[in-house]
Amino acid sequence: MSDTELRQRLAARFREVNGDHPMSAADDAYVSEQFAELEAVCVGRGGGDAARRLMLEGLLPLPGYLRSDGAEMVPRDLFSLADEAGGVDGLEAWFTGHWADPAEGKAEWAAYLSGQYVCLHAVSPATIRRKDRLTAAIAAAADAPGDPRGPWAERLHALVDELDRLEPAFCAYDRLRFGGPTSRDLFVDAIRARFPRPGAAA
Repeated sequence: MSDTELRQRLAARFREVNGDHPMSAADDAYVSEQFAELEAVCVGRGGGDAARRLMLEGLLPLPGYLRSDGAEMVPRDLFSLADEAGGVDGLEAWFTGHWADPAEGKAEWAAYLSGQYVCLHAVSPATIRRKDRLTAAIAAAADAPGDPRGPWAERLHALVDELDRLEPAFCAYDRLRFGGPTSRDLFVDAIRARFPRPGAAA
């Protein structure tokens, strides 16, 4: 399969997963700052075509974004989990083994392969699980508000601050493909607006 055919198949698979939504100039600028072009990440690893084949075979995650010029944008640490697992062939078993429930591990593996874990600066089973725990804890705290100047507020803002550190800013394209607000919108920005930090200016 030629380089052009591989690129076309990968782009088609990406749109199958994410939908066909436009990338604005602001989206492109954000993605170029946060991610790297596939070819640059694949230097010394067999080149972009080798990675494209692995993505199409379900052994590496799809790109996080297709920039408007068609560039396949991926995390700079695209291969870090495969390296930790001892290679792409052992990545699935290594990854899913971080969940006690095999069905949950399989679901998270599918989510990882989708390339849609653009909600984390660094994607790993540990950060995925920590994000899930943080969003659940923030939602529970927000559903049962306590003293806005007491321990409840301190704990809530500590949780939000930790999630803030795990997550990037996102871009408008993300809200199109996810069909609504991002986790940052819901669990960082909205929570801070609803429950201002004690002592913050009104």
